[in-house]
Amino acid sequence: MPAERTRSTGRDRLRDSALAGDLSFLLARANALALAAANAALATHGLKARSYSVLALAADDVRPTQRELAEFLRLDPSQVVALVDGLEQRHLVERHADPADRRANVLVATDAGRALFARARDAVRAVGIDSLSVVPAQDRARLARLLRLLAFPD
Repeated sequence: MPAERTRSTGRDRLRDSALAGDLSFLLARANALALAAANAALATHGLKARSYSVLALAADDVRPTQRELAEFLRLDPSQVVALVDGLEQRHLVERHADPADRRANVLVATDAGRALFARARDAVRAVGIDSLSVVPAQDRARLARLLRLLAFPD
């Protein structure tokens, strides 16, 4: 092992490892940091990133089905059921019969859900702005476009 690697602090040594140059690892680590910051900001609203995501989609008037939520959020359908149940118990969302398919339910935010979403969105945006401060302003839009390409390859 090179002498310079053994003299570095543990964090610096790991930061200089081969893994730290792996794009998949970097995306996973950035995601973990972003989720931790978002969950901390959302905690005061009684939400976590997953429940916030469900509430956001319900408040956006897109009327997603639970199956669509599971696919879009890349969650197991049983996880979506639990998230919707929790939001429904708090009177933040309601399940309505899907007019296009009476066997399915669509998710709709209540007035209380819309109000909570607006407050939570402000908290998440503030954390996002803070965590992205390390990225130069001119690169943020480009980063968003690149991540969108990765998240929605089709």
